[in-house]
Amino acid sequence: MLSEGLFEKGITRLGAEQEFCTIDYALKPAMVNQQVLDRINDPHFTTELAKFNLEANLDPLVLKENCFSALENDLILLLTKANRASHDEGAKIILTGILPTIRHGDIVLDNMTPNERYYQLNDAILKARDGNFKFNIIGLDELITESNTVLFESCNTSFQIHYQTEPDLVNDHYNWAHMISGPVLAACTNSPIFLGKRLWSETRIALFQQSADTRKTINPHRKQRARVTFGNSWRTGGPLEIFRDTVQRYKVLLPIDISEDSEQVLQSGRTPKLKALCTHNGTVYHWNRLCYGITGSKPHLRIENRYIPSGPTIIDEVSNTAFWIGLMHGVTDKYKDLPSKMSFDKVKNNFLVAAKEGLKAQFQWLDEKLYTAQDLILNELIPIAEAGLTKAGVDPADIQKYLKVIEERVTLRKTGSSWILDSFEELKKNHSTEEVVVGITEGIYQRQKKGLPVHNWSALKMEEAVGWESKYQFVNQIMATDLLTVQKGDLLEMAVNILLWSNINHLPVENSSGELIGLLTSDLVLKWHNDPNTANSASTTVADVMLNKVATCDPKTTTKEAYFIMKNQEVGCLPVVENDKLIGLVTLHAFVKLMEHFLEDK
Repeated sequence: MLSEGLFEKGITRLGAEQEFCTIDYALKPAMVNQQVLDRINDPHFTTELAKFNLEANLDPLVLKENCFSALENDLILLLTKANRASHDEGAKIILTGILPTIRHGDIVLDNMTPNERYYQLNDAILKARDGNFKFNIIGLDELITESNTVLFESCNTSFQIHYQTEPDLVNDHYNWAHMISGPVLAACTNSPIFLGKRLWSETRIALFQQSADTRKTINPHRKQRARVTFGNSWRTGGPLEIFRDTVQRYKVLLPIDISEDSEQVLQSGRTPKLKALCTHNGTVYHWNRLCYGITGSKPHLRIENRYIPSGPTIIDEVSNTAFWIGLMHGVTDKYKDLPSKMSFDKVKNNFLVAAKEGLKAQFQWLDEKLYTAQDLILNELIPIAEAGLTKAGVDPADIQKYLKVIEERVTLRKTGSSWILDSFEELKKNHSTEEVVVGITEGIYQRQKKGLPVHNWSALKMEEAVGWESKYQFVNQIMATDLLTVQKGDLLEMAVNILLWSNINHLPVENSSGELIGLLTSDLVLKWHNDPNTANSASTTVADVMLNKVATCDPKTTTKEAYFIMKNQEVGCLPVVENDKLIGLVTLHAFVKLMEHFLEDK
C-alpha cells in the first residue's frame, strides 16, 4: 500500500476521544456505565474498562476554518447528552485525569465492565507478569500498593488527540511529536492526586505504566520493553519500521478473529482493515502512537497523542488540542531531522520531568541549554503553533481564543494540577484527607459547569462541598488511617508507653501480614494492673492482655451503622477491616468531629 501510494494525502484531519467518569451524588464513582450507555443510545459512545468510565469518540474534522469551535460544540452536545442520561441513573459526569474520590474498594474485579475483551486483557497481562501488579509512586506523598487486577488502569481518564499525517512525513512528524511532549504535557497537567496521596503533577503517566506493565523480574539481565512507553529512540525508517517494531517487540495479548485476507481485499481494489495490526497496536500503549485507519474508502496514517488528561473543562481541552495540532502542523525545518540534532534520552527525560513537576519543570532543548517551561512554551512553542494553525487556514478568531487560554494558563502557572494541589494544601489544615478529596471533587464539578478555563477558577472553600450526608456517609470518610499498632509478642510495657506518649486509648494488634488479630485499650491495661490475681512482670506481652474478639466494620459501612455497632457493643473504637487487613480506625473522637461539622453545616 505504501509503495503504490494508496494512502490519503493532501488533507489533514484532527480527531479526539473524550474519556470521563460517572459519579454519584456523594461524589464517589458510580458503577453505571452500561445503564448510561443504554440510555444514550448513540454510537459515538462506548464503555471503558471500569463501570465508572465511558468514552465518547468525536467525528473527525478537517483542519481548517472553524474546526476548533466545531470541536468545542461537538463536545458540549455529546457531554450534555451523557450527563442527562447519567442523571436518569442517579449519577453525573466529571472530567478529571484521576478522580480524587476513587478508593481501593472501587478498584476491584467486580467493578470491571462485563466485556469479554476486558477480562481477556486482564488475564493476559496477569499471566504475562506472573504475579500481582505492584505500584510505587513517590511525590510529596508516597504510594505503595499492589493489585491482582488491571483495573488500576481505569483510574486514568484522558483526552486523546489524533493528527493525520502522510507516509513521507511520518518520520519528521512522529519525532517532532516526541520532542514537544514534555512542554505540552507541562501545560496540561490535571492528575496530581490518587488514593488521597499527592504524587506527580500528572500521576497518570506513572500509574498507567505500572498498571499495564507485562514485564517479569525473573531475569534481571534481560532488557525488557515496557508495554506503556515513551519510546527508546528516534525513528528513521517510516511507518513500516514503527509497526514492525510493535509487532516484533510485544507479544499478542488478545485473540484476533481475522475474517478477511488483506492481500485479496487489496487486489480486488478495496481497502483492507488490517484488523490484526490495529488490535495488537491497541494493546501497546505508546504515549505518541502511530495508527492506521480508513476514512471513507481511503487508508490513512495518524499520530495519536495519549498523554493529555481529561478536563479540567471543555475549553481547556479544546485549547490543548489547538496547541498540539498547531505545533504538529507548524513544525519548521529547524526541527526536522531531529536524530542528528539531539539525544532521544534528553527528550524522554523532558517528558518524565514534565509529568513529575508540571510547569515547574526545566527542559533541555536543541542548543543544549535549560529552559523553564514558561519560557519555552511562551517564546518558542506558541508562535510555532500559531503559525501552524494559520498555515492550515484556521479562523484567526479561533486561533486567538484557544491559544490565549494556553498563554494565560502558562503565564499564571495555573493548571488543573496546581489548582487541585493548592486546594488540598489549604483544606488539609482543618479537614481530613477524605473530606478534602470530596471537597475538591465538588469544586471541580461546579467549576466545570460554569465553563471558565482553569486559570480563571476561584480558590476552593470547604463550604462549597456538598452536605453532611455526602461528606460523612461512610466510615472510610471519617476513619483515622495514620495508625499506631502493636503485635501480640510486643512487651506490654512498650505498648503502654505508646498509649501514653500518643495520648490515645486504643492500639490495634495485627500480625506480620497486617491482619487484625486483637485490640489493646487503656481500660484493659488498667484492669490488668489493678487485678490482684494477675502476675505483672517485665515479660508480660500484649497477647496476655489484649481483647481477642473485636467488633469491626468494612469501609462501606455507613457512619450511622458504625455508631450503632459501637453503642450496642459498648466500645470506644471500631477497627475498619478490608480483606482481613486493618485499614483504619473509627473512634468516639471521630464522632465528636463529625458533630462539629454537622453543627457548622446546620
